[in-house]
Amino acid sequence: MIDLRSDTVTRPSEGMKAAMMRAEVGDDVWGDDPTVQRLQDTMAERAGKEAGLFFPSGTQSNLAALMAHCARGDEYIVGQAAHTYKYEGGGAAVLGSIQPQPLENAADGSLPLEKIAAAIKPIDDHFARTRLLALENTIGGKVLPPAYVTEAVQLARQYGLATHLDGARVYNAAVASGQPVGTLTAPFDTVSICFSKGLGAPVGSVLVGSRELIERAHRWRKVLGGGMRQAGVLAAACLYALEHNVERLAEDHANAEHLAAGLASIDPVTVQSQATNMVFAQFPKEHCAPLEAWLKERGILTQMLYASRFVTHLDVSRADIETFVAAVKGYFAR
Repeated sequence: MIDLRSDTVTRPSEGMKAAMMRAEVGDDVWGDDPTVQRLQDTMAERAGKEAGLFFPSGTQSNLAALMAHCARGDEYIVGQAAHTYKYEGGGAAVLGSIQPQPLENAADGSLPLEKIAAAIKPIDDHFARTRLLALENTIGGKVLPPAYVTEAVQLARQYGLATHLDGARVYNAAVASGQPVGTLTAPFDTVSICFSKGLGAPVGSVLVGSRELIERAHRWRKVLGGGMRQAGVLAAACLYALEHNVERLAEDHANAEHLAAGLASIDPVTVQSQATNMVFAQFPKEHCAPLEAWLKERGILTQMLYASRFVTHLDVSRADIETFVAAVKGYFAR
């Protein structure tokens, strides 16, 4: 199957599986799994932080970070389209008793600075205490402008707020911008980095930050059920991904650009945006369900909505893109 639903659908390569089989392991709850330790140390160094902590998922990594920054009744400022607000089950509120203050994202994925400033609550018992600004990079495939990130973090510091970056696809941002990942993570107090998306590992995220924040997050990881035993088997896949799958993200970006151009040539499809490895396109609503079925019959998995997202990854080739575009053309040419 050609699967364009997400970059989370990748399967471990033979080399990655071999690395997992060879992994030296211990009990990570006791802190003695050497492969997990190597991954944590590697990511902390690359992100320019003091420490790292391995998690089974980006959702749990983000939530533990929010809980490390905020106490019950505190508030964090976040985008309406951000993963930590919209797509992670309301965990901050449900499990952390943290109030989200969502703001509408601008077209480039940023949160307007004037809206951030206006949302910060005064010190008053009537209000939740605003403690944290959370951004996402990439967001909807778009790389946050570096100058904006600098200004947003400076604004947060001015008001005494901490900062967190959901960097699930920060390596896509790094490759697209030509910047080292450490440059993109440097402004933030904590960063969550995912390996099970474009980097192709089956499981795993690492949260990086100061030793104090990571120690707090470590306790919350345990509370949230994230303590794993011989987790080095999984960490080995992440280390393999770092060594083999970062630079090749540029290929995914090029394939997404090619996909967007192909869809743009089809009437009545409207391409809304393309950035890094994501293409967003609009289809007539009445055609979404039958088109999705048509594609599935031809070995192509998509999630067809009025505004649909297509994501390229290491299991999608340029030939696969051509097959997909031809199938969409064939549907509308009937």
